[in-house]
Amino acid sequence: MKKLVVLSGSGISAESGISTFRGGGGMWNNYRVEDVASIEGWYRNPGMMIDFYNEMRQSLKEHEPNEAHLLLKQLENDFQVTVITQNVDNLHERAGSSHIIHLHGEVTKVRPEDCYTDRDNYSLKYVRDIGYGTIALGDKGGPRQKQLRPHIVWFGEAVPNIEAAAQEVSTADILLIIGTSLQVYPAAGLSAYAPYGCKTYVIDPADIQTRGATHIKAVATAGMREFVKMIEP
Repeated sequence: MKKLVVLSGSGISAESGISTFRGGGGMWNNYRVEDVASIEGWYRNPGMMIDFYNEMRQSLKEHEPNEAHLLLKQLENDFQVTVITQNVDNLHERAGSSHIIHLHGEVTKVRPEDCYTDRDNYSLKYVRDIGYGTIALGDKGGPRQKQLRPHIVWFGEAVPNIEAAAQEVSTADILLIIGTSLQVYPAAGLSAYAPYGCKTYVIDPADIQTRGATHIKAVATAGMREFVKMIEP
């Protein structure tokens, strides 16, 4: 069975009504990125960060996986599929994909602020799934009873899953890049790990440089329909 590795970004969730990080829209219009998506923002104003991600978490339950997510799940019938996503939503999980690597964390999870660091080798022991619930200043956990924070990788923090993601790409027969401009590093460098002979496809409605990849110029759902027709198990 051929191995299909998917690099997904906010564009695949946009058709589910979730605003894109770089495209603005929705709640991103009301905040500066450095205030709600950086570790410095957490140090400056953890209460605002908690409120922001509480709102994001609660709004997520109003959105459903779209056809692009569902088609990726269906491809597991014919391919060994790994989804590497920059998204913090849970739409891939809800669509049924079975092997997902989240590069930038998961908004439905929280952890003590002193856990899941290089000091504990990024242990998941104290990472907790709260679904669409909320946390507040003063909510604590872990062995040292530290403030709970969103389980998100912010600017200024390491990306612990990047090595596992690179390993997956390095063994791909087919690489699909969908819904991401690959402008944020280190995720942007993952496609370089694709082995010789790996066929690369990019689904993006914009005119972009694809560097030898097959460009399907369409939004995620329409692009996935075309992609499914183009590949063979």
